[in-house]
Amino acid sequence: MTNKPIKLSGSSVNVWFGSKQVLKNINVEFPRNQVTALIGPSGCGKSTLLRSFNRMHDLSPDARIEGEFLLEQQNLYEKGLSVTEVRRRIGMVFQKANPFPKSIYENINYGLKINDVPKNERSEIIENALKESYIWDEVKDELQKPATRLSGGQQQRLCIARAVALRPEVILMDEPCSALDPLSTLKIEELIVKLKKDYTIVIVTHNMQQAQRIADKTVFMYLGEVIEAGDTHTIFHNPKNELTGNYVKGHFG
Repeated sequence: MTNKPIKLSGSSVNVWFGSKQVLKNINVEFPRNQVTALIGPSGCGKSTLLRSFNRMHDLSPDARIEGEFLLEQQNLYEKGLSVTEVRRRIGMVFQKANPFPKSIYENINYGLKINDVPKNERSEIIENALKESYIWDEVKDELQKPATRLSGGQQQRLCIARAVALRPEVILMDEPCSALDPLSTLKIEELIVKLKKDYTIVIVTHNMQQAQRIADKTVFMYLGEVIEAGDTHTIFHNPKNELTGNYVKGHFG
């Protein structure tokens, strides 16, 4: 595995919700133009870590976050840096496809409006985002139809198109295939592998086969800590930590 420059990193990260500490002294690095999978049992802190990077916890009054979150050299929690700017640079795709109750076109246009993209540039951006997300051919004649009428797999690809339309540098994905059938899952996986040419991708997944199929690097978390991180083949076939080995072999979950 070639050593790519680090695009996104967290150091000495601790997160509490009220008195419960969910992340404990996490140090993690995500290389540029690679797919990194976060794996580990439910409740180990994967989604909490993912959401810390684009400041999804800002709205939780009981959340307390310590540590340094960097997008290259930019501190993501720097005073004066707006959440809108952070989320423009770091897109997010959720477990359940969440299209707005608007037309397919407006689903993507909405983010362009918020970010003051000139009106005369939007149609081309929307078309390119749909092409990049491998859904253009399926929807190009139905852009004014409600996005909620699309199938689950199409909705998820629309949500990815919505994220890429703003040309983020990083795309965070929180179990993007967990609600999808195998065929739709395959399409999303192929899409993720193609997108890493232009984006740095971090994906939370419970699917060990998926991590092996698409991730260059894998980070194993357990009880709020990073137990082991490395290239995916090593994590699955020659882990250094016994706990990692037991997890990837399916001995606990």
